[in-house]
Amino acid sequence: MKIIFAIFFSFFSIFTLNAQDKKEIVTEHFRVEGNCEHCKKRIEEAAYIRGVKHAEWNKETKQLTVVYKTEKTNADAILKNIAKEGHDNEKYKAEDKVYNKLPECCHYRPND
Repeated sequence: MKIIFAIFFSFFSIFTLNAQDKKEIVTEHFRVEGNCEHCKKRIEEAAYIRGVKHAEWNKETKQLTVVYKTEKTNADAILKNIAKEGHDNEKYKAEDKVYNKLPECCHYRPND
């Protein structure tokens, strides 16, 4: 009986530790280009993919703060989605055709 209890306890402990590792919530900061409140709304909406709990972009610092669950998403997926909506970031550049469709006030690239 003691052996069965020891095996069960060991298995339960390992399972609990693995489950806790998968439920990690992280906060990260990224540089994302933009200019105005329209950009802020678009960037934050693009950041809110499955697993993201909070996203806030600061217009003055160009910093996006994102809180997300690592078992559901990652920084790569978040930044790709933001670039897909027209905003360059520290890892991905938006396609020119998408960027060019942004309103004039949102054009952040030099010589636009």
